[in-house]
Amino acid sequence: MAQPEGARVATEPAARVEQELQLYYWMKLIRAFEERVSRLHRQNKIFGGVYSGAGQEAIVAGVCAPLRDGDFVAPLHRDLGVFLVRGVDPGRLMAQLMGKETGLSRGKDSFLHGGDLERGIFGSTSMLGSSLPIAVGAALKFKMKREKNIAVAFFGEGASSRGDVHEAMNFAGVQKLPVLFVCENNRYAYSTPLEKQMAIEDVADRAEAYGFRGHVVSGNDLLAVLEVTERVVAKIRNGEGPALIECKTYRYRGHSEHDAALYRDQEELIEWQSRDPIPGYELFLEKKGHDLKRVREQIDERTQKVVQAAVEYAEQSPFPKPEEALEDLFAPALAAAPKK
Repeated sequence: MAQPEGARVATEPAARVEQELQLYYWMKLIRAFEERVSRLHRQNKIFGGVYSGAGQEAIVAGVCAPLRDGDFVAPLHRDLGVFLVRGVDPGRLMAQLMGKETGLSRGKDSFLHGGDLERGIFGSTSMLGSSLPIAVGAALKFKMKREKNIAVAFFGEGASSRGDVHEAMNFAGVQKLPVLFVCENNRYAYSTPLEKQMAIEDVADRAEAYGFRGHVVSGNDLLAVLEVTERVVAKIRNGEGPALIECKTYRYRGHSEHDAALYRDQEELIEWQSRDPIPGYELFLEKKGHDLKRVREQIDERTQKVVQAAVEYAEQSPFPKPEEALEDLFAPALAAAPKK
């Protein structure tokens, strides 16, 4: 006898159902958070640039979901979602964007360079790709101490042309380090299209030259990103060395809020918007037997409350005091060892 609609969810393990809904929540939260940030930027309430990751939420959610406490992540400027998935308080994150005392860097830097080492998140830099050697260094530490943690380094197809990206991957391959390189290939390095900066179709092809595997996946398919990441991460933790995952995707907005992206064709944008990862995953949830209408309403209500609370927290937070400007520039001095 055929199962009634919804029965499939009831027979699924509770942990699997919870993960399916958690992934959906993360993508919806990232999208809602970034949309609010965009509006706040137009109101001159955001300090520094805003680099939207709209359309790329499946990459962040799918890559970060299999990670553990103690893992090291080096996100890009477009990876605001890494902070949310890794457990950074949305209020602190919004305060960081507004340059407030309660932000990750106590109001001393823009979001672009913010990090949270307590959650293993390394702050990005304006020189995209330069964080890969840092992630490789973290992976070397894990190997030396025989820890089961891994490092993850995000980069774009544009950054893959940089020398430090080559050096990081080469060293990781030689030393067989526990590091995952994730290429967010959204086809444009600012305004430079893919075909004008490389003579190959897949960045993942370069992994073979460094002695490890490269994988290509649709960055707009959450389930595909999650499947390959879980499989690859398990191998890395088992000491099989580094790997590269190239996620083919597209950014809906310009390089930043001040970029109208007039260098790309409108038909191309519409084509990629039809592959939006969120509606695609909603279809999966519906086919699995979830009551999509109810789930969507609940998640939307939850995300809006979280985002609104984050905005209110950030707006009510104070700006840093001028006399604190020179604090946090250096690591605290270590106490002198007692004399014997």
